[in-house]
Amino acid sequence: MKRDFARAAPGLALACLAPLALAQTIDDLRRDAATPGDVTTYGMGWGQQRYSALAKINKSTVKRLVPAWNLSLDNSANASTQPLLIGGVMYVSTHNATVAIDAETGRQKWKVAIDLPADVNGYLCCGIQSRGMAALDGVLYRTTIDAHVLALDMASGKTLWKQKAADYKQGYSMTHAPLVAGGVLITGISGGEYGTRGFLDGWDLKTGEKKWRTWTVPAPGEPGSETWNADRHDKGGAPTWLTGTYDPELNLVYWGTGNGGPWNPAWRGKDSLYICSILALDPATGKIVWHYQTSPGDPYDYDATNELVLGELPVNGAARKVLMQANRNGYFYVLDRSNGKLLSATQFAQKVNWASGIDMKTGRPIDTEMTKTVRANVESKDFIEAWPSAFGAKNWMPMSFDPQKKRVYLNTLNFGMKVKYGTPAYRQGAWYLGLELGGWVDPDGGMRGALVAWDPATGRKLWESPTAAPYWSGVLSTAGGLVFTGAQTGEFMAFDADTGTKLWQFQTGSGISGLPITWEHKGQQYVTVTSGAATVYGFLGGDAKLAQVPAGSSVWTFRLID
Repeated sequence: MKRDFARAAPGLALACLAPLALAQTIDDLRRDAATPGDVTTYGMGWGQQRYSALAKINKSTVKRLVPAWNLSLDNSANASTQPLLIGGVMYVSTHNATVAIDAETGRQKWKVAIDLPADVNGYLCCGIQSRGMAALDGVLYRTTIDAHVLALDMASGKTLWKQKAADYKQGYSMTHAPLVAGGVLITGISGGEYGTRGFLDGWDLKTGEKKWRTWTVPAPGEPGSETWNADRHDKGGAPTWLTGTYDPELNLVYWGTGNGGPWNPAWRGKDSLYICSILALDPATGKIVWHYQTSPGDPYDYDATNELVLGELPVNGAARKVLMQANRNGYFYVLDRSNGKLLSATQFAQKVNWASGIDMKTGRPIDTEMTKTVRANVESKDFIEAWPSAFGAKNWMPMSFDPQKKRVYLNTLNFGMKVKYGTPAYRQGAWYLGLELGGWVDPDGGMRGALVAWDPATGRKLWESPTAAPYWSGVLSTAGGLVFTGAQTGEFMAFDADTGTKLWQFQTGSGISGLPITWEHKGQQYVTVTSGAATVYGFLGGDAKLAQVPAGSSVWTFRLID
């Protein structure tokens, strides 16, 4: 069902958009962050800053923001996607379909279903979803939850090629947007909870032929294998389940890896490279150029898969090209992206008890006695209380970086977990953790999350807006002084970027875990977000209030009323 709100008020109808432009090029991808008429990349630019220079919608005008149109996506799954907008057509991926929408009217142009195995949902860890797509030269590229990579004709949705990346019955899946970088299509893989072995693949854009595979757990005899106990690599985890970033000047792709398999660190042994690491790779070959491990031997599911945002920050009085990550382990990392040198690591989480800090000489966390004990013993008699929880101090929902203010806006989490470790037992297609979760631990006051403004140059929190149920949406910041994000209870919101004051909100009818974008046509600015409940936090977080949020995925587009 499509609802056209713009036509309900005089002057609110969208202006005619340009004809479909299928010939977007590598240069279009390179300039995406600076060209507000289109959104051609996941992250609104290869650096994933999720910032827009548009300012027609601003602190003064946002009160006039109203829906232009709404389109149902015809499913009850998690709408955790970021739309693309190319030549007046919006492209949206869901777990079971790809949809093209006329951005003027909100009417569906075409929809192509994905043929999925009937039993695939039984092998998925953390949500039935698609997070987005890549596009180049009239072709859309996407992944599927049964671990395939697809190339689709942008004009019709026709499948141009399809490749199997892995066997979903082993626990592998794919929900992320592919990355076009260095003339190669690059994809990762999910499934770190299932005793799988992580990897990255490079594909030929035209034919779908696999050009390379880089395993993120080294085989015996390969560099890094000495950081594992014998015969543990084949189920060692290190999934690559979120989209990487790309610096075309350095010709380096940056990609994060996840937890080890099993979670129990004493079973794996030592640092377990390259789990919980930031990797820099040559896109042509997949060769690892440098790596930085944020949580060596990770016992707590502190993935390093969160978005790796590229920008410039002042370091010792000079501008430095950096990579930034708000890691699940509770620390905000700033690295020199040319060589992986650690520049700063500051605690952004409200509470961390697994480490007392990061040693700036070695780059390694300073383990507390609790963590030292966990690392040394396969079995533990009692539950321990670890902060942050396995959800992390920040989960996958991407932050935004304002390159003018040198400021980051991110949705954070604030609760702990009880966990007890034991000998793991492997069964194909089942969780392989080597521990027992004993529940979540709430903070004083019960506020489990917050939208936070963070100064990455100084490691200082500027403001926060707390929330009982953490925000599970991406963040968008604009030159209009606004920060957009969404709530799991359905509100799409705009905050004052300088103070954190909520200036506007709209109830979309279902929980928001989508990634908002903003775009311009003929002088008018629009904001788009997908809505649709069913997040992994909603399933596992124990929040009874979220069980009452209606399901139903849709796309909302907003503009200023005249």
